[in-house]
Order: sequence, then structure tokens, then C-alpha cells
Amino acid sequence: MAGIRNVAVQMDHVSTINIAGDSTFAMSLEAQSRGYRLFHYTPNQLSLRDGKVYATVEPMELRDEQGNHFTLGRQEKVDLATMDVVLLRQDPPFDMAYITSTHLLERVHPKTLVVNDPAWVRNSPEKIFVTEFADLMPKTLITRDVTEIAKFREEMGDIILKPLYGNGGAGVFHSSRDDRNFTSLLEMFGQMFREPYIAQQYLPAVRKGDKRILLVNGEPVGAINRVPAETDSRSNMHVGGRAEPTELTAREKEICDRIGPALKERGFLLVGIDVIGDYMTEINVTSPTGLREVKRFGGADIASLLWDAIEAKRA
Repeated sequence: MAGIRNVAVQMDHVSTINIAGDSTFAMSLEAQSRGYRLFHYTPNQLSLRDGKVYATVEPMELRDEQGNHFTLGRQEKVDLATMDVVLLRQDPPFDMAYITSTHLLERVHPKTLVVNDPAWVRNSPEKIFVTEFADLMPKTLITRDVTEIAKFREEMGDIILKPLYGNGGAGVFHSSRDDRNFTSLLEMFGQMFREPYIAQQYLPAVRKGDKRILLVNGEPVGAINRVPAETDSRSNMHVGGRAEPTELTAREKEICDRIGPALKERGFLLVGIDVIGDYMTEINVTSPTGLREVKRFGGADIASLLWDAIEAKRA
């Protein structure tokens, strides 16, 4: 077992997850099946004192039973340096709280292996990291300058406008050239966000699906297609998108080949990329999802492949 015994899972509280589609649950269940001891904690239970990083953890046992999926033991404060692996798995938004947790976890990595590498998670925001591969993306603008956004929409026709550090499809808008709500939308973004926004060329191919491709240690291992509802331009499954089985196209394999070396260089053991038509729109490194859906449709057991990679890394 490559010296692994204790695994801490930094996550949103286990009581809040939907196990049918939760990738953190799948990863943790696989760790448990390998005989590792699981310890659960949420990000607000992290502490730094006298140069050591502590977490108030609870031993966790999991069951793949809806409505009866976990048991937590008695709380105890532990030095995370005594853990073999920490899974960094809380959902974004990627805000200062998230960034601070990466600074803390960086104090114990790599002696305690943090998955994914916290420094590179911090330095690879999902909608900015992807711009290193501009030729693989749709036309994209990152700015708060409303004049530039208006010019971009005029040039592109239809655009997608979304917060730079959002997640899960929240705050994603499709705006056409004749959208009379556009000015109000920009005003609302200006009031809600201090950061720049991201404007992206609208890809009509999204009606056929937004493909989530999962990579383990830089290699593609599975994919699902997420088809938006008729009444929505977003394909995220928790806002009504429908998952369906899929295979990788030659273009998608080309995209994976291009980004694979950069993922390995950054120590990203699990990554999910989003591809619409022939273009990659995001590289998800914080808490990629889709593991259970891929397996449900007869694809690879990605949780098992991930733990193989973690064991190899520990060895």
C-alpha cells in the first residue's frame, strides 16, 4: 500500500453531499476499500500554530447507501504531518478562504502528499490556467472594462459572460448581440465581483453537449458528455444537465496530449477539462467531478486509477 495508512479528506461536510454523483465520495470509498483509515474535516477546521498545521478531524466510515452513507467518530485535533495523504476536495468558489487553505496545506506537502499539489492549485486558477493554451480555446477576454466587453460582444455576436472564480455554472449568462439586458448584466457583475470577469465566444456546439474529460497524472482515462436542458445554456448536471456516455474524438485526444506535460509538471494527479465542440473552455484542478458518472456508463474506475497513481507517487 506504498506506506499509506491515514488519509485526511478536506471537503464540504460529508452530510451535504449527493453520493450518486459525488467524486470525493468515490475517491474516499476506494481509499477505504484499500484499508486506509479516513479522517474527515472541513476547511474551517484548519489551524496553523508554531509552524505546524493542525485539523480537527473525525474518523469517517462510508457506505454506498443513499441516506445512510457515513458515520463520523469522535473529534480530535491532529498534526496533518502525521497523515500520509490529504485530499484537497472542497468545492470552489476559489476565493481568499480557498487560497489561504492552500497556503496552510503547502506547509505539510509533499511529506504528507496533498492531492492536488496545493501550491499549483493556488497558481492555476481554472479559467486562467487554460489560457496558456489559447489556440485550443474559443476566443476569450478577461477584464472588468465594460467598454472592452461591449466591443468583444460586437465582434463575436453571442458571448458567454461568467465570473472568473465561480463554479458549477453559477452566474453564467449567454448574451446575444441584441440582448437589451446586457448593460444591466454588466452593472450587476460590477456590484457582485471585485475581480475581472470572463467573456467567451459562444459555441453553438454546446447544445450537443459540454464534455468533461478526466485525466489521471496527465493521461485521459474517461469522459462523459453533459447535455444542457432545453431551457438553459449551462450543461452542469446540478442545474439540469443530462449525462450521457461518450468517447474521445481525435481532436480531444490532441488536446489531452498538448496539456498532459503541463499537468504532470504541476503534479496534478486528477484534472477535469471541459470541451465544447473542438475547443477546451476550462481546466478544473480544485475538485474535479464526473468519476461516478463515467463508471456508471461502463467506463473506467477512475477512483481506483487515481489511488494507483497516489500510491506510485508515495512510493
